[in-house]
Amino acid sequence: MARTVNCVKLKRELPGLEKPPYPGELGQRIYDNVSQAAWDQWMQQTTILINHYGLTLADPQAQDFLREQMIAFLFEDDTEMPDGWTPALQPAKGGS
Repeated sequence: MARTVNCVKLKRELPGLEKPPYPGELGQRIYDNVSQAAWDQWMQQTTILINHYGLTLADPQAQDFLREQMIAFLFEDDTEMPDGWTPALQPAKGGS
């Protein structure tokens, strides 16, 4: 049976992560309180942030920025999109 958590992000009981996704105390906090569904949403948000700001993951400042954003996204109900961000254009369905 899958492990469940009372997800702080999605505010309901959902399947949890298989293992802590991040090192240290923060990773354990995420493991104990964040569902797989919420973590998947964070992964999508991470991609948006990396692409929008042109972050290099080897840069310690970029790592710190993403860590701060992750905490805000998962634990502080802060889900704002980056300033000036617009979604990529999607092709029209049924169009040419």
